[in-house]
Amino acid sequence: MKNRILSVDIFRGATIILMILVNTPGTWSAVYAPFLHAPWHGYTPTDLVFPFFLFIVGTSIVFSYKNKPVSTSTYKKITIRTLKLIGLGLFLGAFIIHFPFFKDFADIRFPGVLQRIGVVFFFASILFLNVNWKTLIGITAFLLVGYWLIMTLIPVNGMESTLERAPNNLANWLDVQIFGSHNYKADYDPEGFLSTIPSIASALMGVFTGLILTSKLPKKETILMGIGGSLLIIGHLWDIVFPINKALWTSSFVLVTAGWANLILALIYYLTDIKGINFGVTFKYVGANAITLYFLSSFISKVLGQIKISEDTSMHQWLFNTIYVHDTIPLQLSSLLYGLTVVGFYILLAHVLYKKGIFIKV
Repeated sequence: MKNRILSVDIFRGATIILMILVNTPGTWSAVYAPFLHAPWHGYTPTDLVFPFFLFIVGTSIVFSYKNKPVSTSTYKKITIRTLKLIGLGLFLGAFIIHFPFFKDFADIRFPGVLQRIGVVFFFASILFLNVNWKTLIGITAFLLVGYWLIMTLIPVNGMESTLERAPNNLANWLDVQIFGSHNYKADYDPEGFLSTIPSIASALMGVFTGLILTSKLPKKETILMGIGGSLLIIGHLWDIVFPINKALWTSSFVLVTAGWANLILALIYYLTDIKGINFGVTFKYVGANAITLYFLSSFISKVLGQIKISEDTSMHQWLFNTIYVHDTIPLQLSSLLYGLTVVGFYILLAHVLYKKGIFIKV
């Protein structure tokens, strides 16, 4: 592929590797704190992973559509890709290994990671194709400030709104009203309806970075560093009145995660695209089939969790307990080693697919 920016491919691949790692520990009862989500407000390294992917989705939109004509064909391709992502997400949420192979309708979760990626990709792509960068900045600001005002000023069932996990949290309340039993939890969904609005801004942040990387501006890495640092400062200041929260995808969370994304991408860009240091090829391989590997990891993990070796032991539990659990190793380390093995498998698969020229586009 001509004119590829290596750092973008490396960033995408590293993000997918981290997504797989944090989603597949040996046991959820023993996980090192950095590999867990924050209980509610605040953030951990794990909370950066999903917004990083939405950010790089935005960056990739620039590479894919910057010189594409705004046509019916382009809109059709965007819509088809969106529907594929949503369909794969719904399939993951509904699939079971036993006949009839799908959960009862009432038990199927409607929101999800792939569904959110699909929706965000759709709106970010349409906006990118139809408005200039200055208007995009205005739309991003409108989404973030609007979400803040909506979440903090609109009462819920006659009660003052709250940002805690409670019935009078507007995002949580709307998820219950819209999705009912189809939520991740009974009272909320981390990929819910209202919180999808600011997640579009996460992708638009990536669009701005993509525009910088594809421009003729000098010292792009310095510009990205400056933007990243500024977003971090503004996001942490906003945290005082609108707490950083991944489950609610608060506006401060958008800015802080985009800040870190810009800083990390700027560093990779400087090392690889500017200095020509050859590293991260493995991440490039993974990034070439990012969605495919994420889907496979989620699907296989689900299958291993449902196959029963005995009445109360799944294939996943049996593998973990048999191979990784030892008296001389802390259980958290055993759990991490299992996750690293899973990651190693998908890295190997990514290498094989890349070398054979197999790129599965979703």
